[in-house]
Amino acid sequence: MTTPAPLSRRRIGWEIGIVLAVSLGMSALYAIVILINRATLETPIGQQTATIVPSRDPREIFDLLYQLLGIASDLAPVALVCYLLWSVSKPHLGRLGIDGQHPIRDVLLGLAIAVPIGVAGLGIYLIGRQLGIGVGINASGLTDHWWTIPILLLIAARAALQEEIIMIGYLYSRLGEARWGRWQIILFSAAIRGTYHLYQGFGAFFANFAMGVVFGWFYSRGTERRVIPLVVTHFTIDAVVFVGAPAAAAAWPALFSTSG
Repeated sequence: MTTPAPLSRRRIGWEIGIVLAVSLGMSALYAIVILINRATLETPIGQQTATIVPSRDPREIFDLLYQLLGIASDLAPVALVCYLLWSVSKPHLGRLGIDGQHPIRDVLLGLAIAVPIGVAGLGIYLIGRQLGIGVGINASGLTDHWWTIPILLLIAARAALQEEIIMIGYLYSRLGEARWGRWQIILFSAAIRGTYHLYQGFGAFFANFAMGVVFGWFYSRGTERRVIPLVVTHFTIDAVVFVGAPAAAAAWPALFSTSG
């Protein structure tokens, strides 16, 4: 079988632009507009609240359907980049760091990374709240239904797959082909990651930028690039936040209150 010709830097640039335009790049633009909107309100940013997983409809069945459709819609760009980087030889998604060769090691490593990243992210969030540059975060606005926790876990999985496969696996592969330097790629990807979290305030930008730098350094530190540990890390952090946030707010209202 004939090996496909390498893509030109111009074509890679257009491809990346299109992928970001239908995924997290558009989310970054929305987040910038939301931040500008927040900053121009009479209420200070530190006294505002953002709900990460809002309810979509007051009727239970339609709320569930909208949540499922939202998850499927967000995973479509993930399927797109998997298609773009699919290899005819195994591992088919090796360029995305997905090969299934070390599942137990990948999971354990991802869980180990989740602890320091989660603690650091929480610290930056609390500092941002104290400085008045961070929005109060309401992790979930869903009513308590039988499907609430499963949906929250699916949303955590969606976020982990979408962000790590696109922002790490895909971008690092394509920008590497375009002959970008390692730290150019790390900082570019981390900047986009921080930007699409700006709807949560400046504290969220810095926390996610730092997370992006750490993830990028970890992913690109050697020749064996594996994105699955980062997916596990991201999923673990989001799952704990989504499911555990109500209990944390009840136990420590002074720290996790969403009011200013």
